[in-house]
Amino acid sequence: MSDCFVNLCSSNIEKEHLCCAIADKKHQEGVAIKKQWLKKRMEEGHVFRKLDAKGKVFIEYAPLEKSWVPIFGYNYIYIYCLWVSGSYKGKGYAKALLEYCINDAKEKGKEGVCVLSSKKKKPFLSEKRFFQKYGFDTVDTAGNEYELLALSFNGKYPNFSENAKKMEIDNKELTIYHSPQCPYIQNCIEQVQEYCDKNSIPVSLIEVDTLERAKNLPGIFNNWAVFYKGKYETNHLLNETYLKKKISL
Repeated sequence: MSDCFVNLCSSNIEKEHLCCAIADKKHQEGVAIKKQWLKKRMEEGHVFRKLDAKGKVFIEYAPLEKSWVPIFGYNYIYIYCLWVSGSYKGKGYAKALLEYCINDAKEKGKEGVCVLSSKKKKPFLSEKRFFQKYGFDTVDTAGNEYELLALSFNGKYPNFSENAKKMEIDNKELTIYHSPQCPYIQNCIEQVQEYCDKNSIPVSLIEVDTLERAKNLPGIFNNWAVFYKGKYETNHLLNETYLKKKISL
């Protein structure tokens, strides 16, 4: 296992790749948008650490108070994403990245580390069993599936906002909350808008573009959350094919 990792910073962010969209040319506009978002977040203590290789191996986390999620707690670190894919799996990279985050939290005097997960394995979410090996416990729930996991250093725990737990909105038409944090978002927004325009489908695309809006979301997902008929549907990134299959419009 190579132990050469890189933390993105203002001096290297333009030349370094973002692992999750490393080879997708159609998402390069989204990459540029995310890099601009990251530059501002780094001033707030946001960390993006990746393997120094052409692969999807990284962890992204930030102080909970500055994290764009409807989760509240004192002096915690929130992990947005921990991703190891393809041939890099099973080589200890996830372990190394998580241990780096935990040690970083301790060195900074944090109260603990938390992450979003689920009772059963789901796409785009870190697997619960992996975090349990390091002492993470379920400290809050939303809906029937989603859980907030936390590793507390002193017995204090974070929680979802009550508004986020509802996973409901008043608007009955197709509604998507989205943020600039994920590089895949821009292309998906364009596909959804084109499909809805072509088929005369009413759609509300709501950009989560401030910390305040993120903290007041009506669901637990900050990057991409799809609601239909007032109910939360999915955090799966939509394109025309997925819209036809999964959403009965």
